[in-house]
Amino acid sequence: MPIRVLLADDSELIRRAIRQLLADRPEITVVGESTDFAHTLQLCKDLRANVVILDLHMSDGNRISAREFKSQLPTESRVLAISVWYDAETKALAERYGAVKLLDKVSLATHLIPSILEIASPSGENHGAHLQ
Repeated sequence: MPIRVLLADDSELIRRAIRQLLADRPEITVVGESTDFAHTLQLCKDLRANVVILDLHMSDGNRISAREFKSQLPTESRVLAISVWYDAETKALAERYGAVKLLDKVSLATHLIPSILEIASPSGENHGAHLQ
């Protein structure tokens, strides 16, 4: 059964780049896309995403609190946070959103697929664990 991935980024360019990275991977299926936090949460529930690639700095009018996002996230969904920044403040924000991993957008080409496979694996059941 393929890993069901939801892309959440307000940049069409970033979403397109991620789709291209994942296009030739039969074990990974992009099931949906979102440009805001509230819609992302709804799609997680509706589409039963295993992995949510979540841009932490989406600029939208539907931003919900990190606490609300994390508390409403379905248990089968794991958050792979992405950001232009990779510093202590961004790591803390990623943890507040329930992310199990944080990648900077520059490293997506080399680290995205291994990260998806890692956090979606049965041994990656550390859904509530600290950020890696």
